Order: sequence, then structure tokens, then C-alpha cells
Amino acid sequence: MINTEELCMSCMNEIGKLKQCPHCGFHRDSPQIAPYLPFKTVLGSRYLVGKLLDSNGEGATYIGWDLTNRVPVNIREFLPDGVVTRSQDSLDIQIVQGREHTFKECSRSFFDMWRQLARLRGLTALINTIDIIEENGTAYAISEYFEGATLREFLLKSKTGYISWERARQLFMPVLSTLGTLHTSGVVHRGLSPSTLLIGKDGKVRISGFSIWQARTTGSELTPQLFNGYSAIEQYGGKGSLGPWTDIYAFGAVLYRSLIGSDPLDATDRAVNDKLMVPGKFAEQIPAYVINALINSLQILPNDRTRTVDLLRGELSASPTASANAEAQSVPVNTVQPANGRAAVPQKKRTKKDDQLIAIKAGAITFSVGLLIFILLATTVWRNDIFKPKAPPVDSSTAVVTLAEEVEVQDFAKIGTYPVIVSNPIWSKMFTFLEEKVYSNEPVGTIIAQSIPEGTKVAKGSEITLTVSQGKEMVDLPPGIIGMEYEAAKTLLTELGFSCSKIDEANDGTKAPNTISAVNLPLNQKHEKGTKIVMKVWMEAETTTDAP
Repeated sequence: MINTEELCMSCMNEIGKLKQCPHCGFHRDSPQIAPYLPFKTVLGSRYLVGKLLDSNGEGATYIGWDLTNRVPVNIREFLPDGVVTRSQDSLDIQIVQGREHTFKECSRSFFDMWRQLARLRGLTALINTIDIIEENGTAYAISEYFEGATLREFLLKSKTGYISWERARQLFMPVLSTLGTLHTSGVVHRGLSPSTLLIGKDGKVRISGFSIWQARTTGSELTPQLFNGYSAIEQYGGKGSLGPWTDIYAFGAVLYRSLIGSDPLDATDRAVNDKLMVPGKFAEQIPAYVINALINSLQILPNDRTRTVDLLRGELSASPTASANAEAQSVPVNTVQPANGRAAVPQKKRTKKDDQLIAIKAGAITFSVGLLIFILLATTVWRNDIFKPKAPPVDSSTAVVTLAEEVEVQDFAKIGTYPVIVSNPIWSKMFTFLEEKVYSNEPVGTIIAQSIPEGTKVAKGSEITLTVSQGKEMVDLPPGIIGMEYEAAKTLLTELGFSCSKIDEANDGTKAPNTISAVNLPLNQKHEKGTKIVMKVWMEAETTTDAP
């Protein structure tokens, strides 16, 4: 069993009696900065507090240790800056006089957000929330500890500082699917950036850094945490409310950074002089439909921007239907002269078909006028075609999208389970399927939802995310409950998801009263969440009094 006295409070690795951790370099005698919780504070009789990892206007995040499951966790403390204080000799917080209403409103936002996140366990790009507790006059959200690098670190360590669209598609489309589920559930992140997206050892991206809306916009009563280049104009007090489109702007900015290798200009700067630049070499490499999706997702004004994840997913999947919808809502992007090898984001270009129509019309008029038009075209429009060495690949990509074969989306839940769908060559040739696993009461493999509605016409090969049941959530029954006090065991098991009841058992005086003697389920095994567990509890020992 791990001795918590020998844990490094920075990385939660065992270091024995060493003063300095050989894993992370943290020194055992380093203090925790006030007003944050002291090292080895225990929350909820279960979670040991370690080093402060991060903080913003809403609160603080610590690494922690789950004393029950003996694994590291993340602990998020609601500690709004300027609204509460904590003295050095107490763990309890004190609300600053006159800020009671702010504390109440922000506390409600904190609870609502984390409770909703806890209900969404199992999403591909989400770090699971495992517990929410109230203590010390405030609230704490406990999440699984996720070991990985930030997207910013990942990109900086790459050879070029950017990645290809194919690699970006693999990394970010699952994130986009999770983002859509969050939005449907009423959760908007408002802080997506290369610093809040983590890449794990499995090569997959997870969303981190959730905060309440009051900490992600100027003008609120909390100190805002905004991300230059990634926060949308409405977060700076500009026109428009915050919503899913706020995350879409940030997602577009993250995709831009990943594909181009540099941060986009801050929204406040673009509002004055909007120049969304794509270097020439990238304009040739990135598919035209992806550039179009970037343009639409990074529009300054919320009403001009791509409004939903479904629309953005369609644009990034080269769906003609989605592209048509996006074209209807998009606005022109400013064009500028190339400078230092950088070209402005391309607008819709004239095609050869247009030139042919011009030529036909020219042939119908008099020779003299036709000659004049011929000379004019030869010295202007055709001059570019004649002397330009090669047409940009983006034009050919656009043509492919326009002429792509369309297919109609089916109701896949009615057709069969996920394995049946993806193994059928008919469907696998028509669509590219992505799987989003969630816990549910439906049998494993059952399709619960799909990202594109039935009846929608899309390009052949378009991506469709199917939300698939992975069955009921299974939880471990820890062996350590035998011998525990009943109330403590009940609290632990209830938090794990069991339904608890008890049976009293006679005590001959050799057993500690009110402790667990046995349970009706096998220990150290997985059971369905919600399973009823019956605990046998030692009663108080009977006492007898000798007759006088």
C-alpha cells in the first residue's frame, strides 16, 4: 500500500524519504502559496491535495491523490479572485463584504457546469469528472488525472511547427464531435486554445480548462481569462452574445494555428483591420473547402460566423449541402496585396466555364466589337491564364467538391448496430464513419444518435459521427470496505454509483460495532453502476446484567 507521506506533492510519484523528486525535481520542503490549500489537505475524506497547477479568476486547479482508488486526480477549487479570501490559519473561505451576490451567482454557474460535465462521462475528447463535493465554504470538482502535453507544446516540438490537414483531421474531428455534444447539453467552453487542448500518450486530444462564463468575458465581476488570437470578439464586450459560435471561433483559430504554424491575430485587432492571412505555400497545400471553413468560422461578427458544430463539420467534410449553407451566411473577406510571400485568403474565383460563356457572347456581336473584346481579354483576363505557370490546386479542389457525387443519409439506428453498419461495404463506400462512445442503458453497439440527420444529401465519402452505446457503466467494488464504518462505506459506495442497503448482524462483543462484516457482491470486481449492494453491519454488542 502506498504511503502518502512518501508521495511527491507535484507529480504524485513515490519518492521514499528523498527531499527532491527524481521525476519532476520538486523539493519536499517547498511551500504552497497562499491563499491556496496547503499540501496534504484532505477533501471529502478521500482526496489529498497536492501542488497548485493552474489558476484564473474563477478558481484553482491542484494535482491530487485519490486515497480510495490510489490514483492521481485533478482537483478544481471554486475560489473566485477578489470575491473570497482565506486566512493562513483556516481552510474555510470568507466572502468579501458586498460580494455575496456575485459569489452566489458564480457558485451556481460552477455547480451547474460541473454537474453537467459529470453527466457526460465517456465522451471521446472529454476528461471524466468523477466527483463534486462541498467543503470549506466552497465547492470542488474532481476529475481524472490526464497525463499529456498541451497542443501548443506538441506543435512547438514538431519539426515544422505545424501539421498537415490529414493529421489535423484525425486529431480535431473527434474534438468537434465532443464539442457538439457539449453544446447540445448546454455547455459552452469559451476558452479553447492550444493551451487548453491536451494530447495524450494515445495520440488523442482532450479538452481541458473548463471555467464558468463569468471568467471568460470582460465586463463580468470576475477577472477574465481570455486567450489572444483565440477568444472571439463578443468575449471582449463586443456586439453579440456568447454561445456555441464562440467555441466555433476558437476551434477555427486552433485549426488555423495547427495548419499555418502561427497564431491568428487577436479579434480586437482584426475588428479594426481584418487581415486573415494564409501564406501562399499553405494556400496551395490546404484543400479549398478547409480554407472556406476557416474563413466562415473566423468571421469577426457572431452573426456572420458559422453558427453550429454540425455546419462546421459539414464544411470540413467537403459536404456540398453544408458548403452551400455556409456560402449563404458568409461575408466577403478583405483582400490585400501579397507581402513577404503571404497571400490573402482566396475569394471565390472565376472558372474556365465563365470564360467560355464570355467567349460565346463575344462571338454573337459584331466583328469590331468582338475584336475589341478579344484584345481586352487577351491583355487582361487571358493574360493571367497564359503567363501564370500553374493554376493553384485550391481551384481544382473546389471543382472536385462541386462535382462530387451526392448520397442521402439514412437513419442508421434503424438499420442495425455500429459493427453491422461499418462492416457493410455498401455503407462504408458511401460514408466515412466516426464513433463516439457513451455509457447508456442500451445494448453495446446500439446507435443512439448521428451527426447528420436522416434525409440530408452529402458528398459521397462525407464523415458521419455515430454516437454508440458502450453499455452500462461498470464500477469497481473496492475490497477495503470490509471493516469500514457503515456511514463512510455508504458514502463511498453511493459516490461510486451503487444503491446501498444494510442488514444488522448480531455482535458477540468481539467486533467493532457499526462496521461492515460482509456484502452480497464479489469484492474487487466490476459491477453495473446502479447495482444494489447489501451490507451486513455489526450491531452494538448486547450487554447482560447479573440479577441482584
